Amino acid sequence: MSLPAHPIVEATPEPELVTRARAGDREAFAALYHQHYRVVYGFLLVRTRNRHLAEDLTQEAFVRALRRIDGFTWQGVAFAGWLTTIAKNLWLDELGRGRTRWETPVGEFDDPRGPGSGTGGPVARELEAVEARETVRAALKTLNARQRHCVELRYLDELTPQETALVTGQTVGAVRTLTCRALLKLRWSIEAVSV
Repeated sequence: MSLPAHPIVEATPEPELVTRARAGDREAFAALYHQHYRVVYGFLLVRTRNRHLAEDLTQEAFVRALRRIDGFTWQGVAFAGWLTTIAKNLWLDELGRGRTRWETPVGEFDDPRGPGSGTGGPVARELEAVEARETVRAALKTLNARQRHCVELRYLDELTPQETALVTGQTVGAVRTLTCRALLKLRWSIEAVSV
């Protein structure tokens, strides 16, 4: 879902928009909404896997941001990072309510046409999946905090390089460089474990 460009987004730097929004300028907050809606919505859509719920939570995230905009202070993190934190908290609240149910279709144990069927039984496939997750977790620990955050945003949260740059407050080039270096380091770590 994309929103039309807001007229003052291009003309006004983000820190100025935030300052104006903190002073009660609704037009400045509307510009911030237009600028960051896609990132917040995408973040929530990946987690909820439900377009309508993601839209509802996105709206609630911006309502909370509007209510708390006077408490926002620049701490080296882009405004999108603050919005994403609000969205994450809303998503966790939603999970806590138990209204969101995670379901994965599975075939019968002996059904060769079922999802994930192939060589080996379901138990062997599950053990391989657990082993793979543990290997990736261990490899992620070899990354520095910036690299790990970048990889998580790009591949776990499925953000684009542009969205990741917006959330982290870095340039798109810096995001691509961090991602490339992190992936190389991950590959080396995983290859070292599997040798």
